[in-house]
Amino acid sequence: MLVHRVIARLNVGGPAMHVVNLTRGLDATGRFRTRLLAGRVTADEGDMGYYAREKGVSVTELPSLSRLVSPVGDLRILATLYSLFRRERPAVVHTHTAKAGTLGRLAAWWAGVPVRIHTYHGHVLGGGYFPSSVTRFFLEVERQLARISQRLVVLSERQRREMALDLKVAPWDRFAVIPLGLELEPFARTDREAARVATRGRLGIPEDRPVVGIVGRLVPIKNHGLLLRAVPMLESMHGGRVDLLIVGSGLLEKELRNLAASLDLADRCHWLGWRRDLPALYPAMDVLALTSVDEGTPVAVLEALAAGTPVAARAVGGVPEILADVPLAELIWEATPAAVAKALHGVLRRPHAPGDREMVRRGVCERFSVARLVADMAELYETELAMSKDRGRGHGPFV
Repeated sequence: MLVHRVIARLNVGGPAMHVVNLTRGLDATGRFRTRLLAGRVTADEGDMGYYAREKGVSVTELPSLSRLVSPVGDLRILATLYSLFRRERPAVVHTHTAKAGTLGRLAAWWAGVPVRIHTYHGHVLGGGYFPSSVTRFFLEVERQLARISQRLVVLSERQRREMALDLKVAPWDRFAVIPLGLELEPFARTDREAARVATRGRLGIPEDRPVVGIVGRLVPIKNHGLLLRAVPMLESMHGGRVDLLIVGSGLLEKELRNLAASLDLADRCHWLGWRRDLPALYPAMDVLALTSVDEGTPVAVLEALAAGTPVAARAVGGVPEILADVPLAELIWEATPAAVAKALHGVLRRPHAPGDREMVRRGVCERFSVARLVADMAELYETELAMSKDRGRGHGPFV
């Protein structure tokens, strides 16, 4: 079965790892052959092309495809995808991320591809990210694209409820819940104590000082400013200095550095940029913070739990499902510095038994394994292809 997988770009984050793991895992079954198509990463983003190369996954680059809106470039990509789909006749076109989801599904529909699938890794449809008029426009576009999609994949039950019932993107039965699948074993295998001592030593952080980490792009939706504003309150509760490990880069870095300085936190912040040694960084953290406006399934949370690092995270997207009954975690229900500080303080003062850490490590590695992801997606593809043969290759109306 030929599958064309389309993503806007392989920038640092869960979607890039997801598509590479899917491509490699499905092709290894011998039942699928995948062409992975991706655009270029912009200058202010971290590039995860290395991850595909390390896994032996070939990427067909589409230079005009990126996260930036370009009428001429987007039309060129639409024509390119249409021609490719007509020439190679994939059984499935599976798109990931919004831009690729729009252009890829339109091209596949026009080309008569029998099975068209899109995965929502996250979204900006709930408001608070764009002006309301722009959000309404994007929501209507997604509703129309859903009409030409055989199946819409979400990462959690909560995300399905939101997309089907709250936002009414498509009927409930059009969604399939397939959680992320990641290679978490390197995090679980790391000697936590040795990595903690070594990393803190390199960064000049005393062993007894509390350390809060945050991992992700420095962009508005990740809401780093909320964490920075919470730190002075956390230090007041804790009664001493707290250091921050800020892993990632992005267009807001200068603004966030200025905010940290204005809050008198400059000497507490370790700006680490993009790193490939995350298995050694998580053990140096006493708690990972997640303050995002929205998430699908945040990879940093899964990696931290696999490393045995406690988490305090906002209850957005699929986060509550991930952290339900996890003894190392605390949910943040309000987007206020006080709520964030309280949750972080609760995690820092709570003792964590070694048995809890090991139980969480095993659970997250099993639940979010690549093997499980591949099996789930293979079943979905085969089911949808069988159904497409029954209904023929009709396009259906786009209205």
